Amino acid sequence: MAEASGQFGVNGPESRRDWPALSDAEARDVLSRFPLPSPARQVIWHGRRPFSSTGVVLLEDGSRVFLKRHDHCLRDAAALAEEHRFITHLAEQGVPVGQTWRTKSEDAALDLNGSAYEVFSIMPGHDLYETVQSWEPFHNARHAFSGGQRLGQLHEASRSFDAPARPARRPLLSTFEVITSSNLMTGLERWLPHQAGLAEALTHHRWRADLPQALLPFHEKLKAHLGTIQPRWGHGDWHPSNLFWTGTDPEAQVCGILDFGMSDRTCAAYDLAVAIERTAIAWLEPESDCPVSLDRLEAFLSGYQTHYALSAEERRLVPLFLPLVHVEYALSEVAYYETLVHDRAGVKAAYTDYLLGHAHWFSSPTGQQFLHKLTHLLQTTPCP
Repeated sequence: MAEASGQFGVNGPESRRDWPALSDAEARDVLSRFPLPSPARQVIWHGRRPFSSTGVVLLEDGSRVFLKRHDHCLRDAAALAEEHRFITHLAEQGVPVGQTWRTKSEDAALDLNGSAYEVFSIMPGHDLYETVQSWEPFHNARHAFSGGQRLGQLHEASRSFDAPARPARRPLLSTFEVITSSNLMTGLERWLPHQAGLAEALTHHRWRADLPQALLPFHEKLKAHLGTIQPRWGHGDWHPSNLFWTGTDPEAQVCGILDFGMSDRTCAAYDLAVAIERTAIAWLEPESDCPVSLDRLEAFLSGYQTHYALSAEERRLVPLFLPLVHVEYALSEVAYYETLVHDRAGVKAAYTDYLLGHAHWFSSPTGQQFLHKLTHLLQTTPCP
């Protein structure tokens, strides 16, 4: 078995792991339940992303597959089936997504011993951003343009996908049930009991005072436009390390899209705002006031609109969503770090730095300037 290499934690790479690495025996047992061309031999690579355990497994015939294990506290086979239905639809529309394997009993994923397992064929291309934290921008404007193109292609393809929103009890989703409520705090009170452990986790924080102060000014601006939302499924976590690339050079293009674990029925403007939050702002450089990458942002938007033409309403919604897109996911992370993995640094990062900190940054002069610039770019970037 390949040596496990720790995980990406909230403050960078860590030697420890919250979830055990996949073992050879485990991989052989799990993969025997899928109709693969050959039995599994050993795990030859371990992923370092948090929240699950992943690995590349070598089969006896020399081929490889990608195996991912989720604890049932986070995902079961029914939850993974929701994601796989979206992936299958996108593949049918020509979007370059991973090929999923169904079990021998034709299930989308396998429930076994308190975990859920999913299997993918190895995606062609290069994992160019493998060693990059999820919050870091594209390396250059050409990568950003290609990343924008693929997200636009995904949003265009998702027009014809009509599955309902995922259940509110699912943790760690990019969803907007709370922020699209006419009353933010009422929406939060209604959503909160569905998230296991969140009510308990929030007892350690002044959330009833903190959240209105940080979020209500932005929600008041969004509220007037809620009626213009056109629901649509989105990726939910669009950043460079969730993409595969044609090469390792500055001219590389996106050739594959990974990890639909945070996908849900939101709307194109919200999902585009998530992508901008993930890729245009250097959140990991707070000592430098989280500098923005305007050249890459402009390239990303230009690439996006070669495949998806934003309506006037969507152009208005994107900067209104942007300071709020993280809210439900950040709250879910608070519960995850507090009650599941008991990581105090993770709790602080999720509540103070992420949930409140991102909103405070958007309230700052730098954040306000960025929102004004984004609004201008969206009004001036030509449609295809």
